[in-house]
Amino acid sequence: MSKFVRPHTAAILLSASLLFACTGMPPQASTAPPPPNYPDSVRALVAAAKKEVKLVKMDEFKAMVDQKKAGLVLDVRQENEYEDGFVPGAVNMPRGLIEFRIWKQLGYPKAVDMNTQMTLYCASGGRCALASKSLKDLGFTNVTSVDMVFDNWVKAGYPVAKPK
Repeated sequence: MSKFVRPHTAAILLSASLLFACTGMPPQASTAPPPPNYPDSVRALVAAAKKEVKLVKMDEFKAMVDQKKAGLVLDVRQENEYEDGFVPGAVNMPRGLIEFRIWKQLGYPKAVDMNTQMTLYCASGGRCALASKSLKDLGFTNVTSVDMVFDNWVKAGYPVAKPK
């Protein structure tokens, strides 16, 4: 083996072994990241938020969308998640920015209707519950959080739009 091949081979083997050590799976077997495992404090925070906001399940949300009774639909996932597909008509407003961006969406600095109907969803129900609570804490009175997994929306064959 040449002097050039040996160091590169060692680097490749080291990278593969680190990947295996971090994921617990050989590189070719890892097709998707494992589901997140959050501390109990995070689960408790989301559970507390869900107790303080109005929740609907996926089928109820679908009916609201179909009947045009969902109001302003906000997708609080990150921009890259939104770009992969979203509920038609939804506006992307990432959870980490919602307290700042909601005002422009509602016409600020003109008078903002604090009773504007808003329905929020995310990938699995956690971020939208936290975002709904934040909007409630800001004084909005007609906010609904969708307790669903977005992948289940897709699997159910419900409509999904892509940005133009």
